[in-house]
Amino acid sequence: MTTATFTAGLSPAEMRKEAWRVAVCGALALAVAMGIGRFAFTPLLPIMLNDGVVNLTSGGWLATANYVGYFIGAMLCVILRGSPTHFIRVGLIATVLLTLGMGLSNAPDLRLLILLRTLSGITSSLVFVFASGWCLQRLSQLRAPALGGVIYCGPGIGILITGLPASTMVAHNWSAAQGWLLFSLLALLLSASVWRTFSGSANTSAPFAEISHQAEPLQVRRQAIELVLIYGVGGFGYIITATFLPVIARQALPGTHWPDLLWPLFGIGVAFGALLATRIPERYDNRLLLAICYVLQAIGVMMGTVLPTASGFALGCLLLGLPFTAITLFAMREARRLYGDHARSLMGWLTAVYALGQIIGPPLATYLVKRTGSFTASLSVAALSLLAGAFLFGLMVRKSRRMQFNAVA
Repeated sequence: MTTATFTAGLSPAEMRKEAWRVAVCGALALAVAMGIGRFAFTPLLPIMLNDGVVNLTSGGWLATANYVGYFIGAMLCVILRGSPTHFIRVGLIATVLLTLGMGLSNAPDLRLLILLRTLSGITSSLVFVFASGWCLQRLSQLRAPALGGVIYCGPGIGILITGLPASTMVAHNWSAAQGWLLFSLLALLLSASVWRTFSGSANTSAPFAEISHQAEPLQVRRQAIELVLIYGVGGFGYIITATFLPVIARQALPGTHWPDLLWPLFGIGVAFGALLATRIPERYDNRLLLAICYVLQAIGVMMGTVLPTASGFALGCLLLGLPFTAITLFAMREARRLYGDHARSLMGWLTAVYALGQIIGPPLATYLVKRTGSFTASLSVAALSLLAGAFLFGLMVRKSRRMQFNAVA
């Protein structure tokens, strides 16, 4: 279906309304898949530790299992063919059932929990890649690509609605199982709200978009490989904080309610940062924007260590959260710049390598905690990796500008 066919008969006002519907439904789908399917584990980890369901080491392995699943799902996205909306719907249903399964697992069987978290990672990745590609393509056809940032508010929304109840759960002595059951209900309600949007035909493929700047295919391939590798660094850089934030904060701020509020604050930063990203004109180099985001996250990662107070952790959460899904938006936008409507495979590779970075983070963190007695060493490594990624993106921008200058000259 071409752009002209898809938008035929729609007035500008109707196109704008449809674009908002697509963007909001995409955000809610990501809220289910990412905010609940992946990150509900973080606010529930302290409760699971208190219940004796896991210890810090096994909790790290559960996080890693989810990231392994995320990697597997991303690789599947590279090779799967078929209706994107079909995979989105399957992923949403599976997220609800797998979250429910975590709540119904009465006995702390680590093997079962690992299986559930691995499958949850696979479904999260499927929804993320297919919903991102489908929604961004629809928005492009509706001439509203700037609304792409709204889609990536979804993970922040999911993080917020799973993080806010955490303090109430602790105050009322909820078990982790009760928390998982509540989140499965939230996932069900959100999935039902977007079901009709993703129930129609998804054969909306547009003609292959020309590669920008008239670049040679070899140059495009080289840029894509560099983008994938450096994007993966970001996965490792943020994940230790994103996995263990409540645990780290409870160690630094014992006896206060601040640790329960930091994860929702991170979610607010994620959602707000995605909205801010929609205000950045598309003419700016995505790689330069990614470099800036990496620097902000590096500072956020170290704030709790440099300033281990409530204000230090709060500022760190915002600096980590604001660029979180903006990074994803800029990377996916760069993929579309390189390959247009045929960028789904590159999006899959980006997600897969990002997941590889995430897989490394939790085991490294728990190992260094055992060796050093704190999270400082692992957070320092994470921050340095983000700064290195920012430097490499800067080199890509410099190289690209030099090539453009030589071409003009």
